[in-house]
Amino acid sequence: MSRNSASDLSATEELSPSPPEAAAPPRARALVLVGMPGAGKTAIGRRLAARLGLPFRDADAEIEAAAGMPITEIFARYGEPHFRDGERRVITRLLAGPPLVLATGGGAFADAATRAAIKASGATTLWLRCDLPTLLRRVAGREHRPMFLNADPAEVLQRLMAARHPFYAEADVTVTCSDESLETTTRRVQEALEGAVPPRRLAVGLGERGYEVVVGPGLLARAGGLIAPVLPARRVVVVSDAAVAPLHLPALREGLAAAEVKVLAEIAVPPGEASKDFARLQDVLEAMLAAGLDRRTAVVALGGGVVGDLAGFAAAVAMRGVPFVQVPTTLLAQVDSSVGGKTGVNLRAGKNLAGAFHQPRIVLADTDTLATLPPRELRAGYAEVAKHGLLQGPLWDWCERHGAEVIAGDAAALTHAVLESCRLKGAIVAADEREESAEGGRALLNLGHTFGHAIEAEAGFDGSVLHGEAVAVGLGLAAALSARLGHCSQEWPSRVIAHLAACGLPARLADLPRRFALEGLMGRMAKDKKNRDGAMRFVLMRAPGDCFTSSEVPPEAVAALLRDEGAA
Repeated sequence: MSRNSASDLSATEELSPSPPEAAAPPRARALVLVGMPGAGKTAIGRRLAARLGLPFRDADAEIEAAAGMPITEIFARYGEPHFRDGERRVITRLLAGPPLVLATGGGAFADAATRAAIKASGATTLWLRCDLPTLLRRVAGREHRPMFLNADPAEVLQRLMAARHPFYAEADVTVTCSDESLETTTRRVQEALEGAVPPRRLAVGLGERGYEVVVGPGLLARAGGLIAPVLPARRVVVVSDAAVAPLHLPALREGLAAAEVKVLAEIAVPPGEASKDFARLQDVLEAMLAAGLDRRTAVVALGGGVVGDLAGFAAAVAMRGVPFVQVPTTLLAQVDSSVGGKTGVNLRAGKNLAGAFHQPRIVLADTDTLATLPPRELRAGYAEVAKHGLLQGPLWDWCERHGAEVIAGDAAALTHAVLESCRLKGAIVAADEREESAEGGRALLNLGHTFGHAIEAEAGFDGSVLHGEAVAVGLGLAAALSARLGHCSQEWPSRVIAHLAACGLPARLADLPRRFALEGLMGRMAKDKKNRDGAMRFVLMRAPGDCFTSSEVPPEAVAALLRDEGAA
C-alpha cells in the first residue's frame, strides 16, 4: 500500500495545543510617530513618552546633530536624496537601540526604504492624521522649513497630503487629531495604542510567489495600507456576493480609500455554490474588463469560499493572469480555501473540476467578520478546523477542549483556530504547491473530501448540504473506513463522530436532511480529480497527526460502509 503520513511534514512549524490566550504576540520594541508637518508628532511624542516611561527622540533633531547643520542647509547643499539617505540611517540606528518613542519628519515614512526599515525593526507605527485647516493653523510661522520656502503653505500641504497619505495609511494605528488640547490628544493616542490588537502574520513560503496570511480584528479598515505594498498598482476590482457586500463592502471600501487604492468596479454575484460555474465566470470577466482592468489591476475577493474560488479563477485567466487578494469573511474560507492558491468552478461531473493554481498576493483574515456569520455557517467552517486538527495532532486535542468555544463565537478561540489552521496549510502548500507528490503532501488536505465532494455533488449544490457539513460527514466516514481496514482502533471513529456531533455538525450520512443513492455516491467518487490511474484515492487515519493517502482501498469496502451508513 502506498502511504505518506501527515507526521512526515517536517516543514510544518510545531503547533502549541495551548489555549488561544497563550498565543499573544510580543509587545513592540519602539513607537514611531508619523504624519504631516504640524500633526504634533514632537509635542505628542514627548508627552506620550513621559506617560509610557520611555525616552523620546526627534529624528529631525538627531539628524541636525549628526550633520552639524540645520535640515534647511542639508537640503540646500546636498539635495533631498542625500537627506533621505542620512535620515534612514539615523532612524535605523535609533530603532536598533532600547525602546523609545520616535517622532519622524513628515517625509520619512513616505520614503520606501525608510518605511521598510521601520517595519523591519518591529516598531509600532502611529499616524497622527489631521485635516488641512488644522495643519495650516499649526504650520503658521514655519516658512523657514525647506518645503515652505517661497511657496503657498496650503498648496504645499495639499500636494504633500496627496502624495504621503497613501503611505501613512500603512501605519499600525491611526488617530485623527483636531484642535483639542495636547493632553487630550495624548490621552486618546495612549488609549488607541492600548486598545490596538496587532494582527498576526504567517508566511506561506513559495519563494518569489510567497505571501503573508494576516489574521486579526479590524483588517478591513486597514485594507489599503496592508495590500498596497504587495500590488503593482493601486487599482482593484472587488468581487463579492449579494449577501456579503452589504455587510462588509463599506468597511473595505473605506479601508482602500485611506491608502488611495482606486476601486474600478464592485461586482456582486448571487450567494451559494451555484455561482461557481462558467456562465458566472464569464459575467465576472466581462464586468472586470468593462471597468478597465489591465495586468496591473488586482482582483480582491471579499466573501466566502465560493467568491474566493470564482474571483481567483477569474484573476488567473483574465489577461492570462492578474494579481489577486483574498479577503475571506467566513470561517471556512479563513481556515482553508483562501490559502493555497486553488481556484476554480464546478462542472456537472463534479466540484472544482475546472480551475487553476493562482496564489494570492496576500490574505487578510479579518476575524471581526466572523461575528456576522449565521450559526450554521460557523459550524460548517469548523469542520475544516477539525480536519486540520486530525492531520496535525496537537490541534485535534485543542479542538476537543475548545471546539465549543469556536462554535460559540469566542474571539480568542476563533483567532487561534484560524492561525493554526493557516499555519498547517501554509506549510503543506509550501512543500507541495501543485499537489504533485506521489503520495501524501498536499493531498492530505483532502481528508474527508472524497466522500464530502461526492455528497455535495449528489445534493446538486442546492444549499441543502453545505461544504463544511459534507466534509464533517466525510471525516466520520474516513475514520470509519480506516477502522474497517485495520489502520486505527475500532473506538477511533466514535471519538471523531462524537466531537463533530457535539459541535452541532452532521457526522454521519443519516444526519443529513436527504437520502443518497449508493450508486450515485460511488459514481461521483470514481470521477474524483484526486484519483490515480483509475483507482479511488482516500486519506486514511491511524491516529491524530498520523494520516496517509492510499490508492489501494477496495471499492467493495467503500460500498459496504456507505450501505451500512444508509445509502440506498
